[in-house]
Amino acid sequence: MENNITKKRKINTRAIAATAMLSALAYALMFIEISVPIMPFFIKFDISDLPALIASFAYGPVSGIVVCLVKNVINIFVKSQTFGIGELSNFLLGVLFVVPAGIIYKRKKTRGGAVLGAAVGAILSAVICFFSNYYIVYPLYAKLLMPNEVILSAYQAILPSVKNLREAIFIFNVPFTFCKFAIDAIFTFLIYKRISPILKGKM
Repeated sequence: MENNITKKRKINTRAIAATAMLSALAYALMFIEISVPIMPFFIKFDISDLPALIASFAYGPVSGIVVCLVKNVINIFVKSQTFGIGELSNFLLGVLFVVPAGIIYKRKKTRGGAVLGAAVGAILSAVICFFSNYYIVYPLYAKLLMPNEVILSAYQAILPSVKNLREAIFIFNVPFTFCKFAIDAIFTFLIYKRISPILKGKM
């Protein structure tokens, strides 16, 4: 009985320490952001949700949520230029990605389970991003950062036929969000098996 308690404590300690390290890595990856020519200037690509997905697979969805939260909270105080609006969006969509992935993988710990979980998370995030951007993020942007006309003009500079923000979000943000998380998932699948023994303390 005592050995089991000690073992559980070691596992919990390892999970906490690894989650903290993955949070730090996720924050560092936020600095490596890339402008995408087919997206407006205020939308950047990064792979900072990759550590959150790894955490969710290795230790469960709560660990993934913590990674998403920590990296965005730190970013608000260090380099945010959006009054926390961008971080709010990043956190919300990141959680929608890693939580389904972690839950499904926990129930079906196979490569197929991991793929299914990541796919469900990426699709869910892409769908919700339409509503979160249209009803929350861009209204806040319009109040604090730039008018809707400026936001829309950034989309129209790429695709002049776009008539309104609803259409712009559907054409640009939805597929971008799905592709962003799909790329995170692909990188995770490439490295997870190699680092899993370390995360689980088997090396």
